[in-house]
Amino acid sequence: MARYTGPKTKIARRFKDPIFGPDKALEKKNYGPGQHGPTKRRGGKQSEYSIQLGEKQKAKYTYGILEKQFSNMFEKASRMKGITGENLLQLCESRLDNVVFRLGVSPTRRGARQLVSHKHITVNGQLVNIPSYQLKPGDVVGVREKSKSLEAITGSLAGSDKSFEWLTWDHAEMNGTVMSIPSRELIPENIKEQLIVELYSK
Repeated sequence: MARYTGPKTKIARRFKDPIFGPDKALEKKNYGPGQHGPTKRRGGKQSEYSIQLGEKQKAKYTYGILEKQFSNMFEKASRMKGITGENLLQLCESRLDNVVFRLGVSPTRRGARQLVSHKHITVNGQLVNIPSYQLKPGDVVGVREKSKSLEAITGSLAGSDKSFEWLTWDHAEMNGTVMSIPSRELIPENIKEQLIVELYSK
């Protein structure tokens, strides 16, 4: 499956935001990468297009989605009822790999994507190995029986203390339920989705 596999810290420093999770290098060097990172680049203000493009790139890297797939998601979001930008983030949040991450089964989205691809995750009791699989309210996401003792999964769950109103987790059964599609205020990502809408509207 195609996905971004390059350096994470470099990307996080570009956006000055820990989009891949806590990063000690980012804390020490909270400026852009490269020899000119600490100084203002090009000496001028960023163009409107540059800011909008940067926000789209940030969203793509955050959720681990490549260009074509992200573009298709925007098209789908624009056809849905409601606010397009919010719809887009809701589609991102409803991806199976993101929900596995949110439930604490993996500490990172990249790790969650790998668990899904390697057939460790079930949806409503059936194995699903498509990270982009779109979940809906009522869907139950679980750990496959044979995978429940995996150290990567048990370790992540033991260290997870986050909870989200739109998800519930059953420790005994090692599965979680999607209670609802999250509203914008329940999505903690620092993404200005309106800038993305403006970019695609040009």
